[in-house]
Amino acid sequence: MKADAQLIKTIGERCRVCYTCVRDCPAKAIRIAGGQAQVVPERCIGCGNCYRVCSQSAKQIYDSRDDVRAILDSGARVAAIVAPSFAAEFAEVDHRDVATMIRKLGFSLVCEVAFGADLVAREYRRLLETSNGKRYIATTCPAVVAYVEKYHADLVPSLAPIASPMIAEARALRALHGNELKIVFIGPCLAKKVEGDGSATGEGEIDAVLTFVELRLMLAAAGIVPAGDASGDFDPPHPGLGALFPISRGMLQAASLVEDLLNTDVVAADGRPGFMQALNDFAAGVLDAKLLEILCCNGCVMGSGMSVDTPLFRRRAAVSQYVRRRVAGGDPAACEASVERFKDLDLAVRFAPQELPPGAAPPKDLQSIMSLMGKMNPEDELNCGACGYPTCRDHAAAIYSGLAESEMCLPYTIDRLRESLKDLSESNAELATTRQALISAEKLASMGQLAAGIAHEINNPLGVILLYAKLLLQDTPSTSEQHTDVSLIAEQAERCKKIVTGLLNFARKNKVIRQPVGVTGLIDRCRRAVLIPDNVRVYVRHEMKDAVAEIDEDQVIQVLTNLIVNACEAMGSGGDLTIVTSDTPDEVRVAVQDTGCGIAPQNIAKIYEPFFTTKQIGKGTGLGLAVTYGIVKMHRGRIDVVSNADPAKGPTGTTFTVTLPRRSEEG
Repeated sequence: MKADAQLIKTIGERCRVCYTCVRDCPAKAIRIAGGQAQVVPERCIGCGNCYRVCSQSAKQIYDSRDDVRAILDSGARVAAIVAPSFAAEFAEVDHRDVATMIRKLGFSLVCEVAFGADLVAREYRRLLETSNGKRYIATTCPAVVAYVEKYHADLVPSLAPIASPMIAEARALRALHGNELKIVFIGPCLAKKVEGDGSATGEGEIDAVLTFVELRLMLAAAGIVPAGDASGDFDPPHPGLGALFPISRGMLQAASLVEDLLNTDVVAADGRPGFMQALNDFAAGVLDAKLLEILCCNGCVMGSGMSVDTPLFRRRAAVSQYVRRRVAGGDPAACEASVERFKDLDLAVRFAPQELPPGAAPPKDLQSIMSLMGKMNPEDELNCGACGYPTCRDHAAAIYSGLAESEMCLPYTIDRLRESLKDLSESNAELATTRQALISAEKLASMGQLAAGIAHEINNPLGVILLYAKLLLQDTPSTSEQHTDVSLIAEQAERCKKIVTGLLNFARKNKVIRQPVGVTGLIDRCRRAVLIPDNVRVYVRHEMKDAVAEIDEDQVIQVLTNLIVNACEAMGSGGDLTIVTSDTPDEVRVAVQDTGCGIAPQNIAKIYEPFFTTKQIGKGTGLGLAVTYGIVKMHRGRIDVVSNADPAKGPTGTTFTVTLPRRSEEG
């Protein structure tokens, strides 16, 4: 890999932030930021789990094909060393065809890494024979080594100082063919791209690493297909049981080591949960084993660089069948001689702790983060795992480290959505009320224009009728039949005059003349101006801290007078009239409440319409509340009504509440 290259990147437009990669990353090397799941290079161990589990193909692996082409075009002698898991990748192709196809790409040598595995197996036998009670962790899996170096610094001294089969094969080939030989590893493991770039010796011993996915792409681009030619084969040295390495516990069999369940000298584990738990138990001393052989995947046959999607045991079977065929047709003595030839080959490597991730969050900060997500008590910690972390506290620690966001918590997000929906519902209700108010205002404005025109046209002839009716009334004897008829004409003309006056008041757009007025005193003047029936009891409560407001006194008196008169008329059989004043720093409110018959629900939306009335004919014009509504709106206030006309639902009655700004907008 190039110095500035990153092993795994996220394709932003494909990432759906499902947290699957977070959940399956053993190193928790995924940072959620800006709506994307980004791999943090310094935390990544190269296991490739995020690439494997991403259903959206949002993870992109560093592509080494151009690097390999450049090496092949350089004129140097280039060897391809192929991981033993090729038998699972190319299960449908004879191994000789595999070697032939790779050679056609331009490689001078095509060798099996399984021979390097034989060398490594020999070293592990020697290590255990001379361990003197020291415990070791096998270093055949580069992802496990990276995990220990980054997250278990205390276990770095326990890493077996033995090269991986890839490095062992590279050293053996250079011992045979010289240091000028270029070497390309082909296998199933993404972590090999990092290991090959800078091995544990501190120098790059592998010139490039191809995954099987990349190999198939190169073969397809070159038009290379299996030819069924049985004449070709891998170049020597040929392996023995080292070809079992890609299967879990294959290294133990190749090294003639036994995982004995009675003495537990050797313990094997594989897969994400297994290897992590094994390391934790090894560090705690619970796992008393001389050798802990662990793989990050369920065997290398399940590596992220494999292109096939066959099940685990079918892949294991393919490798086992290949090894059986090779062993049956091979020469054990020659294989042993090849291994013995490299008995002095240096396979030592060294490991060192890498920069550790941020330390644990202080308990106070952790609790603060938990509280922000609504987790005040232990019972609030659901540990549902939806965020990708096993527990709520792990999630909070990741937030502290800058790797996660609080929105990743599904219960927290659902609660926030509920609050948002509630706020949205309230906003919709307010919008509906405002819309209805606008419709009413538009309707009133149109009717006001019509009313003004009608009133002006009717007013003059009506005045003439009323004048002559009164003149006739004066000249007609009170005992005559004509006097009764003329009296009726005058009476109805007077009624028409009141209606026309109401229309003019409704249509007239009087300017609001604001001045400081004491609201409590204004209520007292309204009470004196209205004739309250004897059977109506009046109660007044002033709950105002500051009774002064900038309003148009005459117009507000008209509003309150209309409301008090309507309340009294609604209580024909008597009742209680309650007037309550209250305020806030910015508003004043006057509520007029009666215990009358109430307003039917179907009439609530119509009460401010001109000429709408529930009173008997001749008892009302239906203009009082329309005028009241117009005055309140000119003050930029609001009028609300609550009413119950059904005795089955409780006491009947109506409450009108007028709310006005305390000060004019200009003030």
